[in-house]
Amino acid sequence: MKTPIFLIVIGLLLGCDKTPQTSQPKSSNTPISKELVNLVNPLMGTDSEFKLSNGNTYPAIARPWGMNFWTPQTAKMGDGWTYAYDAYKIRGFKQTHQPSPWINDYAAFSLMPLTGKLEVNEDKRASWFSHKAEEVSPHFYSVYLADYDVTTEITPTERAAFFRFTFPETENAYILLDAFDMGSMVKIIPEEQKIIGYCKNNHGGVPENFKNYFVVQFDKPFEVYHTWKDSTLNRNATSAEANHVGAVIGFKTARGEKVNAKVASSFISHEQAWLNMEREIGQKSFEDVKEEGAKVWNTELNKIKVKGGTTDQQKTFYSCLYRTLLFPRKFYEINASDEIVHYSPYNGQVLPGYMFTDNGFWDTFRAVFPFFTVMYPELNKQIMQGLVNTYNESGWLPEWASPGHRDCMIGSNSASLIADSYIKGIHDYDIETLYQAILKNSRQGHPDLSSVGRRGAEYYNQLGYVPYDVGINENTARTLEYAYADFCAWQLAKALNKPEEEVSLFAKRSENFRNVFDKESNLMRGKNKDGSFQKPFNPLKWGDAFTEGNSLHYSWSVFQDVQGLIDLMGGRKDFISMLDTVFTMPPDFDNSYYGFTIHEIREMQIANMGNYAHGNQPIQHMIYLYNYAGAPWKAQKHVRNVMDKLYSPQPDGYCGDEDNGQTSAWYVFSAMGFYPVTPGYPSYVIGSPLFDEVTLSLENGNSFVIKAASNSTDNVFIEKASLNDTPLNRPWIKHDEIMQGGELTFRMSEKPNKEWGASVENRPPSMSEPVIIEKNQ
Repeated sequence: MKTPIFLIVIGLLLGCDKTPQTSQPKSSNTPISKELVNLVNPLMGTDSEFKLSNGNTYPAIARPWGMNFWTPQTAKMGDGWTYAYDAYKIRGFKQTHQPSPWINDYAAFSLMPLTGKLEVNEDKRASWFSHKAEEVSPHFYSVYLADYDVTTEITPTERAAFFRFTFPETENAYILLDAFDMGSMVKIIPEEQKIIGYCKNNHGGVPENFKNYFVVQFDKPFEVYHTWKDSTLNRNATSAEANHVGAVIGFKTARGEKVNAKVASSFISHEQAWLNMEREIGQKSFEDVKEEGAKVWNTELNKIKVKGGTTDQQKTFYSCLYRTLLFPRKFYEINASDEIVHYSPYNGQVLPGYMFTDNGFWDTFRAVFPFFTVMYPELNKQIMQGLVNTYNESGWLPEWASPGHRDCMIGSNSASLIADSYIKGIHDYDIETLYQAILKNSRQGHPDLSSVGRRGAEYYNQLGYVPYDVGINENTARTLEYAYADFCAWQLAKALNKPEEEVSLFAKRSENFRNVFDKESNLMRGKNKDGSFQKPFNPLKWGDAFTEGNSLHYSWSVFQDVQGLIDLMGGRKDFISMLDTVFTMPPDFDNSYYGFTIHEIREMQIANMGNYAHGNQPIQHMIYLYNYAGAPWKAQKHVRNVMDKLYSPQPDGYCGDEDNGQTSAWYVFSAMGFYPVTPGYPSYVIGSPLFDEVTLSLENGNSFVIKAASNSTDNVFIEKASLNDTPLNRPWIKHDEIMQGGELTFRMSEKPNKEWGASVENRPPSMSEPVIIEKNQ
């Protein structure tokens, strides 16, 4: 993803570096550590900056879906690139809620140990560090701060964290709390060895009364204490409230002395923050919390066990799985009566029930949420109820929330999440309210936010497309995404036995992709209000009628009716030729809409994969479309190539923005051997399994095992397949076939079997039946 729309306008340069992996040895039964958390590298993707994205991630030290993450802060306060792998200095250790550098952070504050001369300014207090003296895992972070001879360790819970600072012998040891700008407060309580306060920093999407209430409990008496405002120290003061404040406590320490700090926060109150700390840490030691964190992560990671592959492939898989399990964020707490409650980032009230945030559905509808329907149906159910609460509290579904509605990206892709969940049998939430929310989305756009609801709905509903010439940007991309959302609404309306007029309306609108298909170019193209196509037309022009891509990328966004798209393009042979062209042509582009080369363009250009732009989401499903056209073997080849070339467990291990788990979830699914091309259909399209064996431990108690005999770096093609010992000739599997448990077996080969899965009868599900067969078979 995803540059917010307003940032595109003012111009963001970015690129993506891909470091090709070296040639891998043939697959082996490399033993998998029982401590799978040790295979995760949270630094994967952190070798990024504003102009060059290799993931745009930061090391999230967190529990799965935790309300708070923690991260070392190398950038200045307010900089979305909070941690850069090539940085030399750390300014603090920050509680963060950032889902993306483009969206930026909110409710952040930091702790920082110092010795010697006291400096509160973030530039002056920053300390040199080295990755050689840094230990990073999902549940634990440790680093040596060279300028202060202090080691900082962090281990988090969902809403709290335990810090351990190891000091040298000094008369002047300090711990500084920076409450950040945009409104903050601190209060030191020396007699209780506590600091409390709040911070209000955000980048949008918050009510007026928004605050993050934090509490810190130390285990060492304070010998000195000060507060500060905007880098001005107020000695011996115990409280401060202003735009930007902080607190400092100090004491003498012996060499090797450890000072512990328990930290917790709440979006509800200080009392709730203390309750969060007591409930999640209580009397536990640092090592207790660390061990518990490792156990939590190992439990989740062990739900998918792999055998075979290289060590790097295993590390990449589990690092991607870790990223897939971070968002959306739990934005709810448990009160003194053990009730689930949340501060509403929409109306500012404290209300009962679940709430989740920090997610852009334009990215994550594609693979993250379908992954949850397989592996985490109970969590999926909670997220759906959270969507109900969001709609009740704001009047809209949250297409991009952080923590409330944000103006970023396009579409009404919440319909995909909701329909996919319900159709796959995940119920017991208020589906009627969600259906009504989808209906509202289909009729109008948000009065203030382009990304919420449907901008241009009045044109779309009247003409069947959003016109190119009516002042609505990215109009053809919107048309394609609205048509897919209408397909999801259609499937849900049928499942809920809605009136025939509603079912028929959405069924008809699901075909609106046809209205922007240009037979002359065989591609999707901007269309004017009078029905003429926009001129001039350059299929390599990024933006304009499309979102962060060009026509070659977005023309495949007909998730619901790939067969219909095949027929529009002239049949299977022509369709395959169009797919091939994306890979074989040079990485040419037209950046005139932006006036510069945005990062998504650079990511495509340097990957050496033609015009295939895996670093951004619109094209990530494209490879799997070969299965619909009778050439599954080509999908197998390209899937393996992307996994091998564009992913690694290194700081430059992604090929573009990681985006809330989506680019990671693509790898997780693809490595297992299948992918959800069409959320809303209970089916998955087969690719090329990366490992010799993958075992899914499902929430219902069943196990689904994928085996790939003769698998290796060279043997990427499927010679034959079976499901539960019955030959499988179709290149797709059903959701129920996974959930019932069983065994999917492949025999892999160095040479493609061009007959396997190639018949029209065996193609994956589509809205349309084929109308062009003989010509191109």
